[in-house]
Amino acid sequence: MKDSRRNVLKIGLAAGLGLAVSVGMVGNAAAQWEPKKPVEFIIMAGTGGGADQIARLLQGLIEKKNLSPRPFIPINKPGGSGAEALRYLQDKAGDDHTLLVTLNSFYTTPIIQKDIGVDPSKFTPIGRMALDTFLLWVHSDSDIKDLDGYVAKVKGTGQSWKVGGTGSGQEDSILTAMMEKEFDYKVTYIPFPGGGTVAKNLIGKQIDSTVNNPAEQGEFYRAGQSRPIVQFTGERMAAYKDVPTAKELGHDIEYYMQRSINGPPGMSKEAQDWYINLFSTLYQSEEWQKFCVDDGLDCTEWVAGGDLASFHAAQLTRHQELIAAVGAEAITGQ
Repeated sequence: MKDSRRNVLKIGLAAGLGLAVSVGMVGNAAAQWEPKKPVEFIIMAGTGGGADQIARLLQGLIEKKNLSPRPFIPINKPGGSGAEALRYLQDKAGDDHTLLVTLNSFYTTPIIQKDIGVDPSKFTPIGRMALDTFLLWVHSDSDIKDLDGYVAKVKGTGQSWKVGGTGSGQEDSILTAMMEKEFDYKVTYIPFPGGGTVAKNLIGKQIDSTVNNPAEQGEFYRAGQSRPIVQFTGERMAAYKDVPTAKELGHDIEYYMQRSINGPPGMSKEAQDWYINLFSTLYQSEEWQKFCVDDGLDCTEWVAGGDLASFHAAQLTRHQELIAAVGAEAITGQ
């Protein structure tokens, strides 16, 4: 994984030289269209979490590199486990000036909350910026040092053990339910509006553990305030080379969160192409690739347009299967 990310970085730097002429208009192919007004950059989670950090990094790079004639305005809409943001985008059908930064709740929320009337397959796919990862975290003051110790502690504590996560029925609660099923224990899941809030509550000891993304817990980890126990990836990430994967330890738990950009239903082809060129440029930038390596994101493959639509379709099916396997009540707390 480490070598492949280095290769991607080298490729991205080389490609960036060829893309230099596109700065300011992001590619000749899409030069016929460009934003005529500020672009609403909707974040389907609260402030401080992984999606929020990514959106604001991208917005800053767009401004720094002068890639758009109009500004991108980050707007957080975390309500209803992302339902507020999804419904907002649905109601913006045909709008060329609204984009959504997604999490896996892009799939799970419409599956569980059918009454919001949202079909994610109808949205306009732009590009997948990364596959984000998950680790199991405890406070650094904890006497838990490894996965066996964690499982023993949770089983000994019972449902008074508090696991914090983003929303109810979202990716954190799915991973928590997967662990409950694998290790045959029950915990109390406490939902928060964003990963940043989850991380702060672990450090404040209001909760006992989390499955935060690396970017959400990274600041506290570097300050020596939290401890990663296990990572739920296929291979160890370069940023956490001393932390074992669940698979290494004999537990088939591997889960990722897509970080993609999507437009509303009915966005014009010209606008879609312009945004694909824009985010392709950002994806290949030195800044983005460094962020991916430093914060434990998998950025080894750029996926856009129709390929992203196919990826979404496969993930929607997978999440339907995951929810069916653990039970919707297990991830919503009902």
